[in-house]
Amino acid sequence: MKPNQLEQIIKELHVEAFLWARQCCNFQDWLAKDVLQQVYLKILENKAKFNEDSTLKTWLFSVIRYTAMETLKKEVRLYPLEDESVVRLDEEENSEISHERLIMELPDKQREVLLLVFYHGLTLEKASEVMGVHIGTKRTHYDRAKKNLKKLILKIKPNPVLMYGKHQVVLY
Repeated sequence: MKPNQLEQIIKELHVEAFLWARQCCNFQDWLAKDVLQQVYLKILENKAKFNEDSTLKTWLFSVIRYTAMETLKKEVRLYPLEDESVVRLDEEENSEISHERLIMELPDKQREVLLLVFYHGLTLEKASEVMGVHIGTKRTHYDRAKKNLKKLILKIKPNPVLMYGKHQVVLY
């Protein structure tokens, strides 16, 4: 692929790439912007090369994921156990809980697969490529993620009615 083609496709994927970087960075905008800058530098400096083994989107999401993991290792902050700024899900007001907060309650692998499939429209096969795991493992994480997210939603609102477009969906 020619550099101009790669640049054009990356520009087209920029918004989705930022959203994925944000999700990989625990929904911290400032950190996601930094990670995305690092990713683009890796690409410009040929430290990350697209070898056309997968789709460009899958490759780009993989580079973002690994760069975010590297960055988060450097950015680890320790909080005291009794820190009042750290609030558990149980203590929050039900009406104020965002979907981001619920998703953050899931284990890492489950959260990643849900975000890749639901928010970014990747298939389970492509999600497993991005995450570097076998498709069978990914299917297990995906199934558990859906069940655990449902439990979290039901814990907050025992009989939730969700809006999906014009349609109401009731979780049982």
